[in-house]
Amino acid sequence: MKNTTPMFPGFHLQTLRRKPRTARQKLADEMALLKQKSFKQIGEVFEKFVPGSLLQPEQEGAMSRRRLFSKENTFWAFFSQVLDADGGCKEVVRKLQSYASLKGVRIPSSSTASYCTARKKLPVQLLSEIFEHTSDQLDEMSEASLLNNRRIVVVDGTGVSMPDTPENQEVWPQLSSQEPGCGFPSARICACFSLESGALLSYQVGNKKNNELPLFRQQWGALRQGDIVLGDKAFCSYYDTVSLQMQGVDSVVTLARRAPVREARSVAKLGQDDLLIKWPRPYYYKQLPCSREEWEQLPKELNLRQIKVTVDRPGYRPQVFYVVTTLLDVEKYPAAEIVELYIKRWDVELFFRDIKTTIGMDVLRCQTPEMIRKEILMHFIAYNCIRRLMYEAAGETNMDVRVVSFKGSLQALRSWEPHLNQANISHSERFRLVSALYEAITNTPIRQRPGRTEPRAVKRRPKAYPRMTVPRHKMEKALRERRNRAETA
Repeated sequence: MKNTTPMFPGFHLQTLRRKPRTARQKLADEMALLKQKSFKQIGEVFEKFVPGSLLQPEQEGAMSRRRLFSKENTFWAFFSQVLDADGGCKEVVRKLQSYASLKGVRIPSSSTASYCTARKKLPVQLLSEIFEHTSDQLDEMSEASLLNNRRIVVVDGTGVSMPDTPENQEVWPQLSSQEPGCGFPSARICACFSLESGALLSYQVGNKKNNELPLFRQQWGALRQGDIVLGDKAFCSYYDTVSLQMQGVDSVVTLARRAPVREARSVAKLGQDDLLIKWPRPYYYKQLPCSREEWEQLPKELNLRQIKVTVDRPGYRPQVFYVVTTLLDVEKYPAAEIVELYIKRWDVELFFRDIKTTIGMDVLRCQTPEMIRKEILMHFIAYNCIRRLMYEAAGETNMDVRVVSFKGSLQALRSWEPHLNQANISHSERFRLVSALYEAITNTPIRQRPGRTEPRAVKRRPKAYPRMTVPRHKMEKALRERRNRAETA
């Protein structure tokens, strides 16, 4: 190298600094910069909701090395993918490339193979622990204010579909009325929510052969003594009502499969359209989830309240249904408050709408049952995190969390994400951005319109394409035959 200091032979600037860095070391620095910030845009807001100890590298084996797709980066990348409007794996890689271009480092490959491999290494147990942590935290933050400040757990079920792969079909088969290759695997989910905060407390996944009631029984461990279970007519069962009451859990459900008790046959009249009744124990049958010996140990009669609810809408015939409950104390639990509570049961339909429609869990994307379970878990984690963000934003402005829009919160979060993803942002600037995010979440409250009803119908017409009633290869064969006949005619 030419000496740049001729007045001092043997003394040049190269000796005043460290040994020149190799290309490998420079690349390592670039990768470290990407590892530091590339996948934590959303994590800057939600990392305080997720325990950092669970995202630390493993001691050995999978997820033990600090790579670009480490355990922490992979989790937040998966989290960000769930909240994205597109929701594809390519979206995650594009974010990484965009950040690399912004920092002036080498742009990574467009292949999603590394990210998909890293997602497969995320343990289901890890995601389950994170989900339980988010639900417990959100449930502790909420304050019960209904029915003598008791926690209300609302339960309901829904269905989701997924890609038509042999692995998914084996675990969650399609309807038997559909031809092979013409339908999609479908899973049934039964979940328990906190009515106050909207927190998803527990869930179980089954297939088309599982109805909601057996899946709910698998979640009894998530209930606490003093809870009140709120459900529709699918959860009206003598066995379940008695079993929950033995655990110190009361029930408020719609009457089903039994005729309402008339006032003349009731034990006592507690008020207007409010009766104290007795349910006799039904006969034992094999489909019950207990043995005959366990069934015989149940009480022969069950004391309940039957409340008649009349929905009178102008221009329509009055609709009548009956609510049965184990809350027998008229002074502590007036009939009007129980009816008002049951009307709020509709909120669980809105919770499922937030998860399936707003976040996009209605149609899952993964190709295997293992990844489907992880995808469902990640959607539930993201849902609970957004609910807690709404709760904190409502607390900052002294607003009821029920009037905070879930979709508006998600839209604000997506808009604030690029601003929070700045490497040199100061603590005060980050605090200002988060405060502005909270203000954006709460500045458009939802109008409360009690008693409003909408028909469950779709106004937008579907495309005029025929339905696939036979497998695709048979349709292609029939199409070729029609073309051949047309050409020879």
